[in-house]
Amino acid sequence: MPLDVVVLAAGQGKRMRSDLPKVLHPLAGRALLAHVIDTARALSPRKTIVVHGHGADQVRAAFPEGDLEWVLQAEQLGTGHAVQQAMPKVDAKSMVVILYGDVPLVRAESLKRLIDAAGDGVAVMTTELDDPKGYGRIVRQPSGRVERIVEDKDASDKERAIREINAGFMALSAARLGAWLKKIGNKNAQGEYYLTDVVTLAVGEGVPVHAVKIADADEVAGVNSKRELAALERAYQRRQAAKLLEAGVTIADPARIDIRGSLECGRDVAIDVNCVFEGKVSLGDGVRVGPNCVLRNVSIGAASEVFAFSHLEDSQVGAKCRLGPYARLRPGSTLAEDVHIGNFVEVKASRLGKSSKANHLTYIGDAEVGERVNVGAGTITCNYDGAAKHKTIIEDECFIGSDATLVAPVRIARGSYIGAGSTINKDTPAGQLTVARARQVAIPGWKPPKKTKA
Repeated sequence: MPLDVVVLAAGQGKRMRSDLPKVLHPLAGRALLAHVIDTARALSPRKTIVVHGHGADQVRAAFPEGDLEWVLQAEQLGTGHAVQQAMPKVDAKSMVVILYGDVPLVRAESLKRLIDAAGDGVAVMTTELDDPKGYGRIVRQPSGRVERIVEDKDASDKERAIREINAGFMALSAARLGAWLKKIGNKNAQGEYYLTDVVTLAVGEGVPVHAVKIADADEVAGVNSKRELAALERAYQRRQAAKLLEAGVTIADPARIDIRGSLECGRDVAIDVNCVFEGKVSLGDGVRVGPNCVLRNVSIGAASEVFAFSHLEDSQVGAKCRLGPYARLRPGSTLAEDVHIGNFVEVKASRLGKSSKANHLTYIGDAEVGERVNVGAGTITCNYDGAAKHKTIIEDECFIGSDATLVAPVRIARGSYIGAGSTINKDTPAGQLTVARARQVAIPGWKPPKKTKA
């Protein structure tokens, strides 16, 4: 039977106290709805239909992919009403799985269990909570079979004592779903059309209702407030840390790591506290990342070490490199093997060859640096003239003295020595010492200015 996925994502999220639509709030650097859509895609459905409402244009603009179908719920009249809006796009011969745009941590494996359990009936996903307040309760018959789902506001005191709650996810045939949706009403405490009434109708017709209980309550937790969003962020990060630990990565404190994208690690990788990984990051065998580092879209070769407080972005780092502390690689930086980028050194759109070093207080921008180059403290490549960027080329085995200023475009020829404090704006001859300083002058009788009283 083909599969259609319906994602309910129309809610405003008033308790978020934000102008941003609830389903666009970020978890692990990506919108809540993005996590749900990725999970839907993992089920290989015939189509994925997203029911949107509040902030409709903004929500649609965030997902330009062509594999989604969109349905507008102009008035938010309940979950049953939302699914009704999607039904014209659902194939009558399909199995339907209903997801929620603000429940981001559900696993595809759990949804496959839900689909398998549906069979010729209805499957609902449940979990148990110590404090189930606010959730619909699963009311079972004495035999243990599901009898109905009662919303918290409509429940009796006895029903509110039930700890098993409805997680909202549901799987059933499109034909039955369409027929039952036409029968549900809104005579309840909220005046809404509840999707959960489908369960009562199924039981009334003798159709079996199967409950798929999830042990991890975080997997089916929704987001209705910033507090809940923060709690799910930590749950997500705990899940990522657990995967890394199982793979053999050493993490100094699993509670203090943030992965906002994908992180691939080789053997014997070690990560210290408070590190953030964004986008696509790859760490080779034996890489060590010190505390308080941010890595975004970076690959780091084997046996390299990133020391504390370094910020690396859109760059490639070779094997056996040493970066930091307080190093910064900006987009377009490529380091060959055994390169050292020291404290307060910034590299941008540049290539550094094997065994080159810039250990202190240096800016290297739009440069090609050869092998075995030593760049002294305080050196700057002046790459921008106010209108355009220009390239600095430093050939192999050059020594750049401290506080040198290299005014691009300029070529420092192989084996050049640049005297400390020089301003170089012309190409240098190979293998020679080049010094470019203003003549030192002492001014007789000069006196420092005196401060005037306010």
